[in-house]
Formats: sequence, C-alpha cells, structure tokens
Amino acid sequence: MAADSVFTYDATSWSVTPAMREAYDTNGYILVRNAFNQEEMDKVRSFVEGNQTIQEQAYSRDDGKDRRSRVTLWNHPGKDVLGVLARTERIAGTMEKVMGGHEVYHYHSKLIMKDARTGGRHVWHQDYGYWYRNGCLFPDMGSVFIPIDDCTKQNGCLQVLKGSHRLGRVDHVRIGEQLGADPERVEKAKEQLEHLHLEMKSGDVLFFHSNLLHTSDQNASERRRWAFIVAFNQRSNNPYKEHHHPQYTPMTKVPDSAVLECGEGTDLNGKWFIKLDDDTSIREKVH
Repeated sequence: MAADSVFTYDATSWSVTPAMREAYDTNGYILVRNAFNQEEMDKVRSFVEGNQTIQEQAYSRDDGKDRRSRVTLWNHPGKDVLGVLARTERIAGTMEKVMGGHEVYHYHSKLIMKDARTGGRHVWHQDYGYWYRNGCLFPDMGSVFIPIDDCTKQNGCLQVLKGSHRLGRVDHVRIGEQLGADPERVEKAKEQLEHLHLEMKSGDVLFFHSNLLHTSDQNASERRRWAFIVAFNQRSNNPYKEHHHPQYTPMTKVPDSAVLECGEGTDLNGKWFIKLDDDTSIREKVH
C-alpha cells in the first residue's frame, strides 16, 4: 500500500495537512486509520442492521458471474445516524479541505452490502464516469468509503489504481448489468500504475477522487462486507441539468461529537431514497 497516502486519526490534533492534500492530488486518495472508534461504529452497525426501511429500500444487480450485492441509495443525508455521520467535520469537513477548501454539498449516500458467499463484484469504474452523465461539468467531486465491517481481500475489499485519477475521464461501457471503464484502457493503465488492495478495518475511512479507477471482487468468504459511502460535489460544480441526484443543496456540517449525541438517530424523513430504475446514469444506453 502507498504509505504516503495513509494517515492515522487523532481526535486531539486532527487537521488536514499539506501532506494530505498532496497525497490526495498525487495518488487520488487518502486512507485515514482509526477515524471512528468502536462505540461510534457499534452505533452505526446497530442502525443499519436493525432499521427495516434501510433494508427494504435495497436493490441488487447481477455482477455477470452469478453473484449480487445489495445497495440502498439516498439523496439527502437526513437526521438519522448515517446522515449525521456524513455531515460531521471528520467526514464532510475533511472532504471539503482535501478538495481544496471549496464548499461541498451532499450528492448522495449508499449502503453497499456484500453478504457472505453471495456478494457480487463491482467492475473497474470511475464515479465520474457515471456523474458526467448527470450534467456535472467538472470532476470536482469525491467519495468517502466507511467500512462497517472489516474489508479484506477475502471478502472483496476495494481495489484502486494509484494515481489513475490523472488519466481523466475514461469512457464507460456496458458490462453485464453494470457500467464499467473501457477494459482495454484499464488494462493499459494497469501496466503503468500501481494496483492496490485497500484492506481496511471498521472505523477506517477512505477519501477518494471521482476519477480514481476502483473495483472490488466478489465476496466468497464466510464474512460479510458492508460499507457506507458518501458522495460529495462542490457547490461551484452544480449540475447544469436536473437529474436523479440533487443539484446544489446547502449542507449543515455538525461537530464530530454528534454521532454519539444524536440519540436513537432513526429519523429517516427527507432522505429521498432511489431505486435502481431511477438511476439513469447507470441504465442509459452506452454508445
């Protein structure tokens, strides 16, 4: 793993440093170890396991190899524990700073559930490969990957091509029920860029650029792999057309202490859940 992109969270001294910004700009990501403690992650885990609506709103897609992952997707953060987590200074504030300090807003969030022995793969892709279709002119966007369970090679951890965001947007083509980056282009990029398996513990956090090529394998293990992902867009990159994700919507950040202070944190009002048929950026015909 690229050591220059790995940092460790310290609640008493955390700040986004020039080294973090340089790592993000050069490698396309930063990985922050121990960003959330066990009590915080236990609260998140209890919520996603026990909330009936979060589970009922899930959809799945075939990965072309007889496996499926479940996804619950929503557009506004809401007031539940996941919405609070997404708006903390630790998440939204850090993302804003590594992206240059420009105001960001919540573009969408999702819970990806790769269950044991059945979880499907996600083909090589760039998030901006989808979001470009939504009227976002610039790749001034990024995602935060928060593992709820430990992510290992065995249960389908995230893989990236280090520095691949500097390739620019790669054309995406239909691969089974998914859209993926042009396989020929990906193979050529692999010849020049370091291919990393980003194994992470629950409580670690990955911040990555919207053009970073990434993938994940099937989960053939006996251990599930659930992860919470928050996508942010810069206010200045407000999409020029309406689509199934929000145009600029002001976001109120909250202190890091809010995760444990939000009571039951089960208020799902206003989240605007999205189903697979609503997601035009992955279902549009590719030419």
